Amino acid sequence: MTLPDLDALIAEVDRTCATAHRPGDQEQPDWLALLTAAATISGQLQALADDLVEDYVEHCRMHGVSWTDIGAALGVTRQAVQQRFQAPHKRYSPETMTEDLRRAMAHVKAAAVQHRNNYIGTEHLLWGLTAEGNSATRLLQESGVSAEAVHRSVGERLSMGASQAAERIAWTPYSRKAIALAEARVEQAGSQLIDCADLLVGLAQVGRGVASLVLAENGFGERLS
Repeated sequence: MTLPDLDALIAEVDRTCATAHRPGDQEQPDWLALLTAAATISGQLQALADDLVEDYVEHCRMHGVSWTDIGAALGVTRQAVQQRFQAPHKRYSPETMTEDLRRAMAHVKAAAVQHRNNYIGTEHLLWGLTAEGNSATRLLQESGVSAEAVHRSVGERLSMGASQAAERIAWTPYSRKAIALAEARVEQAGSQLIDCADLLVGLAQVGRGVASLVLAENGFGERLS
């Protein structure tokens, strides 16, 4: 993986800033507008970096690593790392899901294990949701999107890892956000159980991750109300 260098980031700021240059082709660009655009991109990069670290802190905690050792790895105190990361992540049990979503979750875990991935990413969730017919595939079809095409597209993005973990696999931050959005959707509708369509909408609403990209490429996000 090649990280973007400073020149590439500066070029991106210039490209994305709508008012990078003053009207009338004046010599001096709009430096304040460029600074605002640079701050926005910097914030996005920082958020992505924070999500990356949070994901691996979650894995460390799942596998018994102490807060002291995690703090040492990050160059901060145990208290500092606990303060930043200890907020408990809600665990979603099968009792909170419909029978269709439980079956989809079996496909999700199978995809992660078969590809030797030590995480449940949005790509695994979308692959599981489209593995067989359910409310998610019906919602896709009602939106004019081929569930088979989505399943095939996300399957091509599943990469082979080297993990031996099969029982305890942590969800990535984007996956946790997707199911939290699904739960909020269920609560707003006055329902009790999260269904496949709810999680599909949650994946689209996250706006980040492989699943969101695949759904957007197939035009699903554009059709959400």
